[in-house]
Amino acid sequence: MKGYNRLEMIMDFLKGHNLVTVDQLVAATNASPATIRRDLIKLDQEGVISRTHGGVTLNRFIPIQPTTLEKSQRSQREKHAIASAAAELVRPGDSIVLDAGTTMIELARQITHLPLRVITNDLHIALFLAEFKQIEVTIIGGRIDDSSQSCIGEHGRRLLQSVWPDLAFLSCNAWDLEKGVTSPTEEKAALKRDLIANARRRVLLADSSKYGAWSLYNIVHLDSLTDIITDSHLSDETRAILEKAKPQLKMVS
Repeated sequence: MKGYNRLEMIMDFLKGHNLVTVDQLVAATNASPATIRRDLIKLDQEGVISRTHGGVTLNRFIPIQPTTLEKSQRSQREKHAIASAAAELVRPGDSIVLDAGTTMIELARQITHLPLRVITNDLHIALFLAEFKQIEVTIIGGRIDDSSQSCIGEHGRRLLQSVWPDLAFLSCNAWDLEKGVTSPTEEKAALKRDLIANARRRVLLADSSKYGAWSLYNIVHLDSLTDIITDSHLSDETRAILEKAKPQLKMVS
């Protein structure tokens, strides 16, 4: 097989998988391991792929924040399952922090029967939960980010730094074992860091399509979390690595 066509096959295979091994690429292309390794070196030098624990992945740098509308169309079934698993962690009387995002909105829908104190930076979540009398809702305030319709800035950070919730649920657009949870902007990363800092339980809700991607600013490394809830579409290699990490990993189907 000519090198150009083989590289195209490698790229197509990578686009359909979060993390792949040399053996998987050998099987997909019928090339030798040595040939695949040379191809991967070439793609790595070109900045197309990244080498991670357990294999290689596409270089999935996310420079800007996707809008709420864009995110609402993605991985809907997985988000519902992740939110359902997260809702099982919430107990009557808990104080919880909900980050902004479409998975968090789904989580909010599944906890309306409980008496709770909820702090959030998401306008949609605040307005929705305010309809339920047994839920005390606090919105952190500050400037509104137009891409996510959520509050950002120092005003909200000061409030988050002064509370000690039972649970904090963190959302993201990108997460990775080596780079942690990341954000495209320094301001958003700082607020998300404060959102989970004082919580007894710090839970990342992120579907598998976001794994292996990263943005410029680190929010938190995975070992600072207590729980990660994701879906079952992670590769076996990634799952094995994450299960050895400090956070408790829960994968839902």
